Amino acid sequence: MRKILLLSDTHSFIDEQILKFVKQADEVWHAGDIGDTKVTDTIKKLKPLRAVYGNIDNKEIRSEFPLDNRFTVENIDIWITHIGGYPHRYNFRVKENIHNNPPKIFITGHSHILKVMNDKKLKLLHLNPGAAGKHGFHKIRTMLRFEINSSNIENLEVIELEKRV
Repeated sequence: MRKILLLSDTHSFIDEQILKFVKQADEVWHAGDIGDTKVTDTIKKLKPLRAVYGNIDNKEIRSEFPLDNRFTVENIDIWITHIGGYPHRYNFRVKENIHNNPPKIFITGHSHILKVMNDKKLKLLHLNPGAAGKHGFHKIRTMLRFEINSSNIENLEVIELEKRV
């Protein structure tokens, strides 16, 4: 079993509220718009990190992290990308691949809107953790955490941080 913390859209921001949950996880996954490597460097000092770059990320971040990160954890196929759309409205860049070879979990960021949706047609779980940073239109900073146990996703929780000021 692995405890996963999923975040996105930090936009160069990391604080003790985020780090409290990082410390409780086995792994941290970041779905892009990191903003500054201080965010990922801070996380990597505490826990293993898997991440992708987003549309605001600079050359340094893009050289360290891929556009797409597809991997397997405990028999679950996972695909993280920053701009991927959501069920029935996938981004044109991923649409053909996701239909031909769907993962069990498809993770995106970008919208700053927290979403947990089942795509019944493709039999996948779509996750967007919203935005953990303070830049953007969102009112509440959010993240997701869950456990992967064998081939099951368990104990999925929405984490609401403080209201964005």
